[in-house]
Amino acid sequence: MLRVLIVEDEVRLAEALGQIITEQKYQAEVVYDGETGLDYARSGQYDLIILDVMLPKRNGFEVVRKLREEKIATPVLLLTARDEVSDKVRGLDCGADDYMTKPFAPEELLARLRALSRRQGDVVLEELTFGDLKLNLSAYSLSCGTRSVHLGYKEFEILRLLMSNPQMVMPKESILTRVWGTESDAEDNNVEAYMSFLRKKFHYLGSKVTIGTVRKVGYRLEAPL
Repeated sequence: MLRVLIVEDEVRLAEALGQIITEQKYQAEVVYDGETGLDYARSGQYDLIILDVMLPKRNGFEVVRKLREEKIATPVLLLTARDEVSDKVRGLDCGADDYMTKPFAPEELLARLRALSRRQGDVVLEELTFGDLKLNLSAYSLSCGTRSVHLGYKEFEILRLLMSNPQMVMPKESILTRVWGTESDAEDNNVEAYMSFLRKKFHYLGSKVTIGTVRKVGYRLEAPL
């Protein structure tokens, strides 16, 4: 399933984009400013990003430039209300993969997303690794050596988030937002419960990787040198 991040400050348009995408059986997540969009995009969990140019806090040009500086190669489709060649050139020079001018037909948007996903297909990862662990992104399985175990949806999403950001401490708030969603009533103890489930599976697999707790901050993966 394609995971699409939508960064658009016009709420009605953002909701319409989300509906168009979910009707195609894709997974959509919406944020409304450039700073939050950059934070979400850094997680590495999205296959495509739809990014408006005119955004609060950081504009789309700044967001895509920052992503490329940080070696994040997720395909980006820029949206703008301006149809000037100079804007298009600037967006592509910043690292965007495609450019659309508002208003646009839903059919064209979907066609461009399909084209970007095919272009990405040559480089899409099938698995993530950390220490002696391998996370299969299509089979939802975690393996260590010859042992393997299937992960539930939330276990998989949490571990994918941690393995995509191996040098970062992931705050509980970020895990709740990205795994449970912004409208969920889930609390810190839900995250703690799933960390316990994952630790038990690490133990079952005989892995040397651990989930470290940084007091009052969050979690990170740790492996012996």
